[in-house]
Amino acid sequence: MLFRTFLHAAFAAMLAFGPAVLGGAQAQAYQGGRNYAPVINGFNVEEVRRLNPGVELHFDLYGSPGGVATLRIDGATRNLNLTEVEPGQYTGTYTIGTHDRIRPESGVTANLRLGNQVATSLLSESLLQPNAPRSQRGQLASQPRVERFDVQGSPDLSPGNELRFTVFGTPGARVEVAIAGARGVFFLPEVRPGEYDAIYTIRNTDRITSGSRVTATIRADGRYATTVLGRPLLSGGRVSEPRQARYCSNCAVVEAVNVIEVSGNGNYLGTAGGAVVGGLLGSQVGSGSGRTAATVAGAVAGGLAGRNIQRNMNKEQRFEVVVRYSTSGATQTLQYDNDPGVRQGDRVRVSNGVLTRDQ
Repeated sequence: MLFRTFLHAAFAAMLAFGPAVLGGAQAQAYQGGRNYAPVINGFNVEEVRRLNPGVELHFDLYGSPGGVATLRIDGATRNLNLTEVEPGQYTGTYTIGTHDRIRPESGVTANLRLGNQVATSLLSESLLQPNAPRSQRGQLASQPRVERFDVQGSPDLSPGNELRFTVFGTPGARVEVAIAGARGVFFLPEVRPGEYDAIYTIRNTDRITSGSRVTATIRADGRYATTVLGRPLLSGGRVSEPRQARYCSNCAVVEAVNVIEVSGNGNYLGTAGGAVVGGLLGSQVGSGSGRTAATVAGAVAGGLAGRNIQRNMNKEQRFEVVVRYSTSGATQTLQYDNDPGVRQGDRVRVSNGVLTRDQ
């Protein structure tokens, strides 16, 4: 009975502490059988010309995020801990010391630990640049080459879609691919001698377009060759040429169309005619001096009425168009006797005071 009670207590403690108590396969079984093993997708070094004391070696590692990445360099007196600068991207710099015995052929091992599991990768390139002095490098190896670089494009370049890259070239090498708009590089494993193939899944942070520049670099024995992909990433599409900015000095936009009423001045005929009619009407009113006053008043009123009649007869409409030029921002007012046929917001061109629509 006591032993059964102890087992129950131990099992309850395991459930309470979860994966911290369970290790290895037991932890995976506790979490529903899900595999949390880390993965290293890429590992590279910024090559240098010399391996002398004080020289810095910059390393980058790409893999599972949230892990602990360390490097071990053959001939070095200490290990290098990498810092995760972006999710899944680790970087670090090793400064060669006076007691280090690092050589061009020194192996570099990267370990990425996630929980109790570790992924390991070996650096397949030399620490030295191809044009390093012979005294540092020794016998130069043959130049690797890329015979063909191809991609199986995607009909959509939104996150989650896949791009399959294939490189044919020197066997036994390492191939890395860089895409403009995507962070870092990714590696193509050698599936057959001289054939490298891998699928890249577009991430949420990528800004990849059909015409993004894609380069493949093949490295072997400390030397490398680079080639550029010669086709678009969007399947069935073409790389669109960038539109050239258009400069147009007489292009403008109609800001307003105003209708102006212009009235003509009354002439002598209209004024005199109105005075005669007004005088005749005034003479019919009253008698004596009253009749005379009415006649004068009628003549004045008739003259004014005649002038207004003449002015209304000469009233006409004119059109005023205000345009703003696209290049300078200046405005100009153009006047027309007839409707120019444009409306506010229309794009036009102005040539010698004549408006034409901008196609």
